[in-house]
Amino acid sequence: MNGADVLCDVLLANDVTVCFANPGTSEMHFVAALDRKPEMRCVLGLFEGVVTGAADGYARMTDRPAATLLHTGPGLANGLANMHNARRARTPMINIVGDHASYHLPLDAPLTSDIEGLAAPMSNWVRRIAGPADVQPATEAAFRASLTPPCVTTLILPADAAWGGADPASPGKVVLASPPAIDRYAVREIAAAIRAAPGRVGMVVRGRAARADALEIAGQISTGSDVRLFSEVLIARMQRGRGRVAPTRIPYPVDAAIAALRDIDVLVLVGGKEPVAFFAYPGKPGRLVRDDCQVLTLAAHGQDLHAALEALRDELGIKPSQQTVFATAFPDEATPSGKLTDDAIALSVARKLPDNAIVCDEAVTSARRFFALSAFAASHDYMMGTGGSIGGGIPMATGAAIACPDRKVINLEADGSGMYTVQGLWTQARENLDVLTIIFSNRTYAILHGEMRNVGVNAIGENARRMLDLDHPALDWVSLAKGMGVEAARADTCERFDALLDSALSRRGPFLIEAVI
Repeated sequence: MNGADVLCDVLLANDVTVCFANPGTSEMHFVAALDRKPEMRCVLGLFEGVVTGAADGYARMTDRPAATLLHTGPGLANGLANMHNARRARTPMINIVGDHASYHLPLDAPLTSDIEGLAAPMSNWVRRIAGPADVQPATEAAFRASLTPPCVTTLILPADAAWGGADPASPGKVVLASPPAIDRYAVREIAAAIRAAPGRVGMVVRGRAARADALEIAGQISTGSDVRLFSEVLIARMQRGRGRVAPTRIPYPVDAAIAALRDIDVLVLVGGKEPVAFFAYPGKPGRLVRDDCQVLTLAAHGQDLHAALEALRDELGIKPSQQTVFATAFPDEATPSGKLTDDAIALSVARKLPDNAIVCDEAVTSARRFFALSAFAASHDYMMGTGGSIGGGIPMATGAAIACPDRKVINLEADGSGMYTVQGLWTQARENLDVLTIIFSNRTYAILHGEMRNVGVNAIGENARRMLDLDHPALDWVSLAKGMGVEAARADTCERFDALLDSALSRRGPFLIEAVI
């Protein structure tokens, strides 16, 4: 029994049963320990951004952490972008980062780096294991920190702590603290503010408040007290579809977002912070609400959001039997035909979405219409990258498929974003995951063309165009996917796309559609 065995045993005792990994020499003793633990599912990613992004998608769907295994500082650095997305999503995650043996660090070998300094900005909790005897308490602390409240944790494992002899572990379940009590004063204050500003109150829900049961309560409050229901721009996970309450997503473009919130006098936050503009723009405000808008927090991340909504509903005197307004049938809209467009893809996917599917949306500009249409689709879970760092879509879908093997996962993916972590397709093939990837192949960073206009640049010259467009040569996603072991086909008409979509939805396993728009 060595330290690596103890670490594995603590994870398994607390139902951490999946390890997304890209190991190196410093982690070989941990790899050997994993080999002795068949209960742990080990999933290889060919790039660390796939590893951390998959752990993010897995945890969003299970509400419990997976482990990642990363190699020293450079390996951690390769995974930081999707750790950032996970931190913004408030995802539970336990990153295990191997390091040199403690006595080897003073020699300043080539891979020596400041792992704590690299980990801290993208982690909520960081700890270096002091030695073999510290493995069990440190791992238990990492697990506890990852869930109270849910967040990203990083545990640094020196090689000598992994290979060092340890007493046989008998780890048990880590006891987690209960969520903080509901603030009854805040509930009464918010109820009074809602009564004082009928029709001019907004409520923003995120986290557990965006699950179907909590949304139903929020919908009762919305209907019973004339409160407008919103979600943030980037959604960690929301349960959507017919028969579910459908909040209005605050728009990404700053002018549209300000317009959406212009007449809000009271903004109630449930599980999140005040929404702000994504970037600063010349002559435009960073806050989306008016300066005289009263911003009140009903409950924060880590509190029982469902209970807080119930308490507010009761304080307002709204009965649980209060009827809410649900989306029912699709808008009366003709089936598109001819040349494929981004709107045609969004409409087709929303109409054909299987019941209980999982949608991972990283199509950025191209799939904006899908979210509104998804209110009329079959019941599903909807997720986005929440930190603004692109390259999360393919890995997130990979992790979601491992978390929920009985559910169809559909990844709406931009071509530019997809190239950041295209290696995730190989993991999907290797694990035979039921993921349909739809590439919106417009051969450009379309969002950046819009951002150039947003900062006042209307004429894009050759140098700028070469930095914003993905042509000469054009990406060949069918070849890329097949090279990773994923079957793929291309569509450039609505009819061809519909046929490929029907085929992909009727079968299991990974498939990719390059939708040329």
